[in-house]
Amino acid sequence: MDISIYFEAVDLSDFQNSFAGDNPRKMGNAAHIYATGTTFPDIEGAIDIALIGVKEDRLAQDNKGCAEAPDQIRQNFYRLFHGNYNVRIADLGNIKPGFTVEDTFFALRDVVVALLQSNIIPIIIGGSQDLTFANYLAYESIGKIINIVSVDNSFDIGKNKETFNSAAFLNRIITHQPNILFNYTNIGYQTYMVDFEAIELMKNLYFDVYRLGMVQADTEEVEPMVRNADMISVDISSVRQSDAPGNGNASPNGFYGEELCRIMRYAGMSDKMTSLGIYEVNPLFDRNHQTSALAAQLIWHFIDGFYNRKHDFPIKEKKEYVKYRVAIKELNDEIVFYKSKKSDRWWVEVPCPTRLLTKYERHYLMPCSYNDYKTACNEDVPDRWWQAYQKLM
Repeated sequence: MDISIYFEAVDLSDFQNSFAGDNPRKMGNAAHIYATGTTFPDIEGAIDIALIGVKEDRLAQDNKGCAEAPDQIRQNFYRLFHGNYNVRIADLGNIKPGFTVEDTFFALRDVVVALLQSNIIPIIIGGSQDLTFANYLAYESIGKIINIVSVDNSFDIGKNKETFNSAAFLNRIITHQPNILFNYTNIGYQTYMVDFEAIELMKNLYFDVYRLGMVQADTEEVEPMVRNADMISVDISSVRQSDAPGNGNASPNGFYGEELCRIMRYAGMSDKMTSLGIYEVNPLFDRNHQTSALAAQLIWHFIDGFYNRKHDFPIKEKKEYVKYRVAIKELNDEIVFYKSKKSDRWWVEVPCPTRLLTKYERHYLMPCSYNDYKTACNEDVPDRWWQAYQKLM
């Protein structure tokens, strides 16, 4: 598939400060940029990560103007220095806006499919967060059952399935057929921004939702949450207004910028994670490019994590892991844990009926933390194990 037909080149005439000094270790010099007057990057075996700008905000709720974010984020990203590794990144430019929003979704879906099939990780720079749905459709096209992590101060689920916009796209994902969603995880919701009925719905669907206060109390516990994701959708309004003013729905409370950067590095280090979207950055509300700079640093931390992957999941060689069996009286089966000798990261095995082993082969061995192991040793069933068990049974 020739995906170049969907893109328009980046105009670098306003980006000169990003290339000051012509240092080869700056991202702008290390990346292959589809710029005006250049050829479209070769994606076959030449790159690991591709940046995709999507200037689409027709379904943005109270945040029109976020379509202008991609180039602002690029301007800040290009001037950052990469770490001590060989960077193989391309900036494919901006997807041409469709005549309708659905046309834009169609183009983004096709682009993500092509990249996934070439083992390239797309980083989508929005635009509004309803683009998450188009990203999801790409996995449907390749027949892959997935987990989604959303970093957001709310669930973005509407009152009915007809409602669809940047603040109500999750209902479309949940009800879409064929359904390829195994699990949805929200990180950082704020209770006063969420209808209690929506919280009950998440529990009834055995989805994992974590309040902002709980996440901030122990940020390390976020690592297994994002390690279990195939795709991650970040709403910049999950960051407090003082750190990210460039959003029409910015709130006084939320993550600190450095907390979200840490989460992005966790995401980059996950062997399972194959696409990332950063949405809702709005230059119209920004101060001195502060929010665009933060978004650029989120991308940097993700890339840094990617080039420091340990490649220790899924389990292939048992000798590379320490296996722990924990018996719990209320269960018929033992709970089996694995600890990687490479990274000291933990996984837990969830019993799965034989008839479903092939279908859910990527989901019954689930990332967890040392705290989950300690919980099991205290004769208590870890919450994340129980949630997955309910789905598989």
